[in-house]
Formats: sequence, C-alpha cells, structure tokens
Amino acid sequence: MESIQLSNGMTMPLIGLGTWDLNGQECVKMVKTALQLGYRLVDTAQMYGNEQAVGEGIRQSGIPRSEIFVTTKIYRPSASYEKARAAIDVSLARLGLTYVDLLLLHEPYQAGPQMYRALEEAYAQGKVHAIGISNYDENWYRTFLKQCTIKPMVNQLETHIFYQRANFQREMAAEGTMLQAWAPLAQAKTNLTTHPVLVRIGQAHGKRAAQVALRFLVQRGISVIPKTRHEARLKENLALFDFTLSDAEMQSIEALDQAKTFFPWTLAF
Repeated sequence: MESIQLSNGMTMPLIGLGTWDLNGQECVKMVKTALQLGYRLVDTAQMYGNEQAVGEGIRQSGIPRSEIFVTTKIYRPSASYEKARAAIDVSLARLGLTYVDLLLLHEPYQAGPQMYRALEEAYAQGKVHAIGISNYDENWYRTFLKQCTIKPMVNQLETHIFYQRANFQREMAAEGTMLQAWAPLAQAKTNLTTHPVLVRIGQAHGKRAAQVALRFLVQRGISVIPKTRHEARLKENLALFDFTLSDAEMQSIEALDQAKTFFPWTLAF
C-alpha cells in the first residue's frame, strides 16, 4: 500500500474505506472484507453512528491493529473544550481501541478552536497519533491556522475530478496540511463512471473510468476514501498502483475541473 507522509512523520495510506452510510452488520462485513483484501485505512465518524461496527470489523479482520490506520471525527454536539475531551474517550470506547491514528473536527464550528485544544491535548497524551480538520474551506482554514497551536496535519474535503482543489492543496501543503478526499468519485452525482475522457484513458490502461478518477487523485498525493457496499468495487478501488497516468492524461483530466461543490450543504458553514 502506497502512502503519504504527514507533518509529524506518520504515514497515511493513499486509499482507504469510507464508511459513511454503512451501519450494523453490513458495516462490520465491509470493514472486515476491506482489511482482508489489503486496505489499511478505515474512516469513520461519530456523526455516522457506526464506530462500534467499525471497531468490530477491525477485530474480526484478524489484521494486527498496528497495521491499520483508523480515522474518526467529532462534531457539533461536542462544541466545547470539555465536551470534546469527553467525546474523544467516547469514540475510543465505541471503537474498542486505545488510540486512533487520526482525529478530525468534522466541520467548521465557532467553538472549533476550543474543541481542537482537546485534540491537541489527546495528541500529547498519545490517545491520537495525528490531528486535523474536515470541510474547512480556504477562509476557514486560514483563520484556523491563527487559532491553533499544532497545525492540522490533514484537511478532509470533497475532492474529485470535477472539484480538484489544486491551488488549495498547494497552499495547505506549504503549511504542513495534507489533503484527503471524501466523495472522490462524486458519490454518483455525475456521469463520472461513463465520462468519455475517463473511459478513453481507462481503455488505454485496462482500467475502469472510476479507477482512472481515483488514480488521478492519488497520483497528486491525495489520500482517497471511497465508500462501497460491493466486494468487487472494493477490489477495483484498491487496484490503483499498477498503472500511471501520463502527463497528457493528467492534463486531460485537469481540464474537467468545474471548481465548485456538488454538495450545497458544505456552503452553509
């Protein structure tokens, strides 16, 4: 599994399993199957209501805990320093883990700096091995940098071929923040899987359009966390490292950028 390095020296896999909207035994099964297939990153959140199932899937997989990168996120109900401190312990208990590899603030909140202080404290205590944010756009991110002691190591954002965020990625990298993509396949809101540019490039490499779209991101050093309910898709999404897009192919995909969100709720922050 290829990876990227975070500012504290940790490595984060370039592909993981997103678990939004996966619950109960289905979630347990998908996490277990993904890890047994070779995934080494699993992303969850308190908001998803599935941390316990994710933890059970990790245990059932038989993969050593030390080999798995686990991300979770705290959110609005924990909008204070004290509440965030308590929420971290709740997540660890639900997951059945002594630490998580990455802990994020799920969204921008006015109380974000106070919440993040709890993350910084947990990082110092070893309860979390890396900390960061999610859904922080350029303005929120720039403001947040002035309010924290430890710069976010990751910002998890909607990122896909139609919303590429190249300039923001470079800006964050200069501050030591790596971009991680949620909805890297745009959650089927477009014709991504049948887009002629992606299909044509895929045919040249013996790959599907979705694999080309994911390869475009990981080739830019962006970790991706696609979600699926199907084992065949798990395998396909993992098969990104046996081909490389040429400069011309990368440029063809860069031209598809629409530079706007497909998820209007992200504009409400």
